[in-house]
Amino acid sequence: MSTIAAAGSGKRKARPPKPPKQKLGSLRRKEAVAGYLFISPWIIGFLIFTLGAMVYSLVISFSYYQLATNTARPAGFANYERLLEDPKVMGSLGNTLFYAVLAVPFEIVLALGLAMLLNSVRRGAGFFRTVFYLPKMTPTVATASMFLLLLNGNQGAINRGLAAIGIQGPQWLLDPDWVKPSIVLMTLWGVAGTMVIFLAALQNVPTELYEVAEVDGAGPLRRFWNITLPMISGAVFFNVLVLTIAAFQVFDQAFLLFHRDQVQGASDASLFYAIYLFQQAFRQFDFGFASAMAWLLFVIIVAISLIQVRVGNRFVYYESER
Repeated sequence: MSTIAAAGSGKRKARPPKPPKQKLGSLRRKEAVAGYLFISPWIIGFLIFTLGAMVYSLVISFSYYQLATNTARPAGFANYERLLEDPKVMGSLGNTLFYAVLAVPFEIVLALGLAMLLNSVRRGAGFFRTVFYLPKMTPTVATASMFLLLLNGNQGAINRGLAAIGIQGPQWLLDPDWVKPSIVLMTLWGVAGTMVIFLAALQNVPTELYEVAEVDGAGPLRRFWNITLPMISGAVFFNVLVLTIAAFQVFDQAFLLFHRDQVQGASDASLFYAIYLFQQAFRQFDFGFASAMAWLLFVIIVAISLIQVRVGNRFVYYESER
């Protein structure tokens, strides 16, 4: 009996001794210090060039600040009162809101469609993904120059294509009603970034769900609505949030198409908020008023983002909640 007990006890594997709590705490502190050291360049850059600049802009938004003389006089809330009195502020904000409402849904739908198309490709998938992503790598200046030719109302390739099927194309760059749609078209050229996020989300959807749904007789539309969309709802929410923030800061496309003195006649329709802010800061050198405009935009973006987060959480499916 004692022999069996001894044999049984001999088969047990000895557990490795636990490290003392003091040593474990020391290791964690060393890892934390090493981590902070690695990210310290980013922290320093953020504190100086982002947070510091934001605080400084908030201070000068309450002053009359002129860059030429580097002098500032207290202004109180005068710059913020000008925001309500200047018609171009509300006009440019309206243009920006219209652009956001138009551009974000179009980019979401196009990016999701392209991602689903690429996700269905089996042979040569890497080649097609590279080809679809290449437009995103095109410099914005080159893209704007290309669209100046494509959107030319008289000899542009787009209007020529429409004329071939009996449709008279509009004056994209001159007609105020078509200025913002033309900027949306240019924005869609860089849809590949959003497409990649959707593609990654689609590839994480379990194939077993589609197989079960197909056995139950669900068609493609029902599979998309009941399986694909809920499973990628997190990616949809993320893209909508990021694209909305970017839309309220739109600058490059409109500036390069309409405010380089190459195209005339549509300045008011293409005057977005960020462009008017740029004009006040770097053409009029009214940094106090420009800072007030920047903080108004910041408050608007934060408010819209909070609303989207509150509403979006009701529709986003999280796998951990199953």
